[in-house]
Amino acid sequence: MLLNHESSQLVLIDYQEKLMPAIHQADDVYKNALILATLAKKLRVPVYGTEHMPDKIGPFVPALGALCKATMRKTHFSACPEGLIDLLTSKAPAGNARSLPKHLQKNNQESERPSIVVAGVEAHVCLLQTALDLLNEEMEVWVVTDACGSRTDRNRDAAFDRLAGNGAELVTTEMVVFEWLESAENEHFKFALDLIK
Repeated sequence: MLLNHESSQLVLIDYQEKLMPAIHQADDVYKNALILATLAKKLRVPVYGTEHMPDKIGPFVPALGALCKATMRKTHFSACPEGLIDLLTSKAPAGNARSLPKHLQKNNQESERPSIVVAGVEAHVCLLQTALDLLNEEMEVWVVTDACGSRTDRNRDAAFDRLAGNGAELVTTEMVVFEWLESAENEHFKFALDLIK
Protein backbone atom coordinates (compact mmCIF):
# COMPACT_ATOMS: atom_id res chain seq x y z
CA MET A 1 0.00 0.00 0.00
CA LEU A 2 1.32 3.43 -0.99
CA LEU A 3 0.56 6.83 0.48
CA ASN A 4 -1.50 9.27 -1.55
CA HIS A 5 -1.41 12.99 -0.78
CA GLU A 6 -5.15 13.34 -1.38
CA SER A 7 -5.95 10.86 1.40
CA SER A 8 -3.23 11.98 3.85
CA GLN A 9 -3.03 14.25 6.87
CA LEU A 10 0.19 15.17 8.66
CA VAL A 11 0.49 15.40 12.45
CA LEU A 12 3.62 16.97 13.93
CA ILE A 13 4.02 16.17 17.61
CA ASP A 14 5.72 18.45 20.11
CA TYR A 15 8.53 20.08 18.13
CA GLN A 16 9.03 22.61 20.90
CA GLU A 17 11.76 25.15 21.47
CA LYS A 18 12.99 23.93 24.86
CA LEU A 19 12.70 20.23 24.00
CA MET A 20 14.44 20.11 20.61
CA PRO A 21 17.99 20.84 21.90
CA ALA A 22 17.80 17.66 24.05
CA ILE A 23 16.77 15.40 21.15
CA HIS A 24 19.34 12.99 19.66
CA GLN A 25 20.16 14.16 16.10
CA ALA A 26 17.75 17.07 16.53
CA ASP A 27 18.93 18.95 13.43
CA ASP A 28 18.08 16.02 11.13
CA VAL A 29 14.78 15.35 12.89
CA TYR A 30 13.75 19.00 12.55
CA LYS A 31 14.95 19.28 8.92
CA ASN A 32 12.87 16.27 7.91
CA ALA A 33 9.79 17.57 9.71
CA LEU A 34 10.19 20.87 7.87
CA ILE A 35 10.46 19.05 4.51
CA LEU A 36 7.27 17.11 5.26
CA ALA A 37 5.30 20.15 6.39
CA THR A 38 6.50 22.35 3.51
CA LEU A 39 5.57 19.78 0.87
CA ALA A 40 2.31 18.99 2.64
CA LYS A 41 1.31 22.65 2.48
CA LYS A 42 2.22 22.79 -1.23
CA LEU A 43 0.13 19.66 -1.93
CA ARG A 44 -2.74 20.87 0.29
CA VAL A 45 -2.29 18.06 2.79
CA PRO A 46 -3.68 19.30 6.13
CA VAL A 47 -0.95 19.73 8.76
CA TYR A 48 -1.69 19.73 12.49
CA GLY A 49 0.73 20.35 15.33
CA THR A 50 0.62 19.53 19.02
CA GLU A 51 2.48 21.19 21.86
CA HIS A 52 2.81 19.61 25.27
CA MET A 53 2.58 22.08 28.15
CA PRO A 54 4.15 24.99 26.22
CA ASP A 55 4.45 27.07 29.39
CA LYS A 56 7.04 24.53 30.61
CA ILE A 57 8.57 23.12 27.39
CA GLY A 58 8.30 26.22 25.25
CA PRO A 59 6.16 26.94 22.20
CA PHE A 60 6.02 24.96 18.98
CA VAL A 61 9.00 25.85 16.75
CA PRO A 62 7.69 28.88 14.79
CA ALA A 63 8.77 27.80 11.29
CA LEU A 64 6.84 24.54 11.66
CA GLY A 65 3.94 26.18 13.43
CA ALA A 66 3.48 28.56 10.49
CA LEU A 67 2.83 25.54 8.24
CA CYS A 68 0.15 24.04 10.51
CA LYS A 69 -3.57 24.45 9.91
CA ALA A 70 -3.95 24.26 13.71
CA THR A 71 -1.73 23.62 16.72
CA MET A 72 -3.38 22.11 19.76
CA ARG A 73 -2.09 22.40 23.31
CA LYS A 74 -2.18 19.31 25.48
CA THR A 75 -1.37 17.99 28.93
CA HIS A 76 -1.89 14.28 28.16
CA PHE A 77 1.06 12.57 26.52
CA SER A 78 -1.27 11.33 23.78
CA ALA A 79 -2.97 14.07 21.81
CA CYS A 80 -6.06 11.92 21.22
CA PRO A 81 -7.84 12.47 24.57
CA GLU A 82 -7.63 16.23 23.99
CA GLY A 83 -9.24 16.44 20.57
CA LEU A 84 -6.86 15.17 17.90
CA ILE A 85 -9.39 12.59 16.65
CA ASP A 86 -11.96 15.37 16.15
CA LEU A 87 -9.45 17.40 14.13
CA LEU A 88 -8.60 14.43 11.91
CA THR A 89 -12.10 13.15 11.27
CA SER A 90 -14.27 15.10 8.91
CA LYS A 91 -17.63 14.00 10.22
CA ALA A 92 -18.74 14.58 13.78
CA PRO A 93 -20.78 11.81 15.41
CA ALA A 94 -24.51 12.34 14.98
CA GLY A 95 -26.89 12.50 17.93
CA ASN A 96 -25.80 10.39 20.87
CA ALA A 97 -23.40 8.27 18.80
CA ARG A 98 -20.65 8.42 21.43
CA SER A 99 -22.75 6.14 23.62
CA LEU A 100 -22.71 3.46 20.90
CA PRO A 101 -20.16 0.65 20.94
CA LYS A 102 -16.92 1.67 19.16
CA HIS A 103 -17.51 -0.56 16.14
CA LEU A 104 -20.78 1.27 15.45
CA GLN A 105 -19.25 4.71 15.95
CA LYS A 106 -16.65 4.19 13.19
CA ASN A 107 -19.14 4.89 10.40
CA ASN A 108 -19.76 8.32 11.88
CA GLN A 109 -16.07 9.10 12.36
CA GLU A 110 -14.61 8.06 9.01
CA SER A 111 -12.25 10.61 7.57
CA GLU A 112 -12.00 11.70 3.97
CA ARG A 113 -8.24 11.55 4.60
CA PRO A 114 -7.67 8.25 6.44
CA SER A 115 -3.86 8.10 6.12
CA ILE A 116 -2.42 9.78 9.19
CA VAL A 117 1.28 10.55 8.72
CA VAL A 118 2.88 11.28 12.09
CA ALA A 119 6.28 12.53 13.18
CA GLY A 120 7.53 14.07 16.38
CA VAL A 121 9.27 13.98 19.69
CA GLU A 122 9.70 12.31 21.97
CA ALA A 123 9.21 9.14 19.95
CA HIS A 124 8.85 6.86 22.97
CA VAL A 125 6.40 9.08 24.86
CA CYS A 126 4.04 11.53 23.12
CA LEU A 127 4.48 10.22 19.59
CA LEU A 128 4.15 6.58 20.68
CA GLN A 129 1.07 7.15 22.82
CA THR A 130 -0.64 9.29 20.17
CA ALA A 131 0.08 6.77 17.40
CA LEU A 132 -1.12 3.84 19.52
CA ASP A 133 -4.35 5.70 20.30
CA LEU A 134 -4.85 6.43 16.58
CA LEU A 135 -4.31 2.74 15.80
CA ASN A 136 -6.79 1.84 18.54
CA GLU A 137 -9.31 4.04 16.70
CA GLU A 138 -8.61 1.91 13.61
CA MET A 139 -6.90 4.73 11.76
CA GLU A 140 -4.14 4.14 9.21
CA VAL A 141 -0.90 5.36 10.86
CA TRP A 142 2.37 6.05 9.04
CA VAL A 143 5.31 6.99 11.30
CA VAL A 144 8.10 8.97 9.62
CA THR A 145 11.09 7.52 11.43
CA ASP A 146 13.76 10.03 10.36
CA ALA A 147 11.54 12.92 11.46
CA CYS A 148 11.11 11.42 14.95
CA GLY A 149 13.46 11.62 17.89
CA SER A 150 14.02 10.99 21.56
CA ARG A 151 16.77 12.01 23.92
CA THR A 152 18.41 8.63 23.26
CA ASP A 153 18.38 6.47 20.14
CA ARG A 154 17.59 3.44 22.32
CA ASN A 155 14.26 4.96 23.41
CA ARG A 156 13.48 6.04 19.83
CA ASP A 157 14.20 2.58 18.42
CA ALA A 158 12.14 0.85 21.11
CA ALA A 159 9.21 3.06 20.14
CA PHE A 160 9.58 2.07 16.48
CA ASP A 161 9.64 -1.63 17.40
CA ARG A 162 6.48 -1.26 19.44
CA LEU A 163 4.69 0.80 16.78
CA ALA A 164 5.54 -1.68 14.01
CA GLY A 165 4.33 -4.53 16.23
CA ASN A 166 1.00 -2.76 16.66
CA GLY A 167 0.38 -2.14 12.96
CA ALA A 168 1.92 1.25 12.18
CA GLU A 169 3.73 1.61 8.85
CA LEU A 170 7.30 2.83 9.38
CA VAL A 171 8.48 5.12 6.58
CA THR A 172 11.12 7.77 5.90
CA THR A 173 10.75 11.36 4.76
CA GLU A 174 11.79 10.53 1.20
CA MET A 175 9.32 7.63 1.05
CA VAL A 176 6.52 10.02 1.96
CA VAL A 177 7.73 12.70 -0.47
CA PHE A 178 7.95 10.40 -3.50
CA GLU A 179 4.72 8.54 -2.69
CA TRP A 180 2.86 11.85 -2.36
CA LEU A 181 4.30 12.99 -5.71
CA GLU A 182 3.59 9.65 -7.49
CA SER A 183 5.50 10.68 -10.63
CA ALA A 184 8.42 12.77 -11.85
CA GLU A 185 5.81 14.50 -14.02
CA ASN A 186 4.07 15.91 -10.94
CA GLU A 187 4.04 19.72 -11.20
CA HIS A 188 5.68 19.93 -7.74
CA PHE A 189 8.48 17.43 -8.45
CA LYS A 190 11.23 20.08 -8.84
CA PHE A 191 10.00 21.90 -5.72
CA ALA A 192 10.17 18.64 -3.72
CA LEU A 193 13.57 17.73 -5.14
CA ASP A 194 14.96 21.11 -4.08
CA LEU A 195 13.57 20.51 -0.57
CA ILE A 196 15.31 17.18 -0.06
CA LYS A 197 18.68 18.07 -1.64
